[in-house]
Amino acid sequence: MRMPRLPHDIRRVRSNPDFWYPVAWSRELRRGRAIGVRYAGQPIVVVRPEAGAIFALDDVCPHRQVPLSKGDVCGDFVRCAYHGLKYSRRGQCFSSDMKIEDDLPRLRKWACQEKDGLIFVFMGPMEKSDSVPLPDIPRVRDPHYRTRRFGKIVKCHYSFMHENLMDMNHQVLHSRLVGSMKPRFLGMERGHDFVEARYTFARMAGKQPLSEALIYGQRRKEGRNFAYRDVMTIRTQYPYQALRIETQGVEEPVMDLWIAYVPQDREEQTNRVFGLLSIRRLKVPFILDLAWPLLVAFTERVFAEDREIVELEQRAWQEQGGDRNQEVFPVIMALRQLLVQNGISAQTA
Repeated sequence: MRMPRLPHDIRRVRSNPDFWYPVAWSRELRRGRAIGVRYAGQPIVVVRPEAGAIFALDDVCPHRQVPLSKGDVCGDFVRCAYHGLKYSRRGQCFSSDMKIEDDLPRLRKWACQEKDGLIFVFMGPMEKSDSVPLPDIPRVRDPHYRTRRFGKIVKCHYSFMHENLMDMNHQVLHSRLVGSMKPRFLGMERGHDFVEARYTFARMAGKQPLSEALIYGQRRKEGRNFAYRDVMTIRTQYPYQALRIETQGVEEPVMDLWIAYVPQDREEQTNRVFGLLSIRRLKVPFILDLAWPLLVAFTERVFAEDREIVELEQRAWQEQGGDRNQEVFPVIMALRQLLVQNGISAQTA
């Protein structure tokens, strides 16, 4: 089925703010500290008081426009490093002697929650936040899995990241790491807020990396005995993405990945990746722990290759003045439609 041409350049489509976006790892914010983060050019300060829950405000002191994240935390307040003005978790400004400064505007407060080692901020109107659930990442809390938290700044529009993970035909990019893999597309499902694709694989040449053997719990040689035994399911559930691998004879997934791409600049041409990669523990649990550094190194190399290629795509988009990709794969065309329909077009942003 031929997909209709998209009405907008997808690389100019902004992310929909009416969702919970991860903006920092919990480990980045200690008690009694504040941290500056961004979403689509919006600077936000997240504050963790010595006691009580975290809170988030606009990261700017209205007095002289300097970032509050450069200041310190005093009780339940964040104090500007310039003149000592303090701001409560509701955004109200107080002088250094705790008198209300009515002449300065109240800062915008952002809905902020913490879950599974991530700090989330709801980027839409505060009144909508209660009706939108936080993403659920159950493997992170499952003792039968070990989870790696990873992510860096990637200099590309978030749509390139969604396309890269969804399209397993790009395995030639990783052939030096995993050998020659032949993907078989099993089909897709789609709805108003998701696209899901399924693949299986056969190794055509090259040896299985030891780190991959740790994921599957066994060494696998080239040949029909191990061909097409595993099913990889990739799902973009707007605005998040997930990947899981299921193998014959194992009830639970051997690998489960949840990932989010959070735009950093106003034009959304740069994003920060937050990924949680959960690997099922083997029958002898400590083996995975001993080999964990090897698995981390392997996944870092895969991510580095993906990051390099999507940044090259972004550079081509900039040099050519727009999206000239000649896409023919139905899954990616459906994915693009999903991102356009759920995102915010440049004309209405």
